[in-house]
Amino acid sequence: MKIQIADLEFEKMIVYESIEKRAMQIGEQLTEEYRGRLPVFIGVLNGSFMFIAELLKNVTIQCEVAFMKLSSYHGGLETSRTITDEFDLNVDITDRDVILVEDIVDTGNTLRYLIDKLKSRNPASITTCSLLYKPQAMEHVIPELKYIGFEIENKFVVGFGLDYQDLGRNLKDVYQLVIGLQPEA
Repeated sequence: MKIQIADLEFEKMIVYESIEKRAMQIGEQLTEEYRGRLPVFIGVLNGSFMFIAELLKNVTIQCEVAFMKLSSYHGGLETSRTITDEFDLNVDITDRDVILVEDIVDTGNTLRYLIDKLKSRNPASITTCSLLYKPQAMEHVIPELKYIGFEIENKFVVGFGLDYQDLGRNLKDVYQLVIGLQPEA
């Protein structure tokens, strides 16, 4: 099934049931790894809002939740490589275990920037959990990227929090851009 978002066409790539199952698996892993501790889950807005909600349904230990907002896409199909801080963290993370929750890691530029920024606040640890990961697009080695929902090809995607021109975040499935479409006769 294809859908239209703004001026582009997308086709289904990952169905919600698969996302739900993978979030449950990761949530159980995080519960075991952080048992007896009080981690702070930090969602990176706007894209992570659906994934962090799905993930935290499956984390059964006590935890705190906070959000930050960064931007590097600014509405287009490719990262602008200019990272904008739009909303900073309002929780003290000194000596705390931090779990960053991302919608997607592609080049790693935004994640590297964010990890470096948070390290200056002296957390006990930083781990990253991302719904999607594009290994072919990576420009950085990021050892903190430990939990990955799905590895995908280097294609533009929308849905489940990800957007194109601020549209498509509400879709429960993940869709990939259709390339090379021929006009219908």
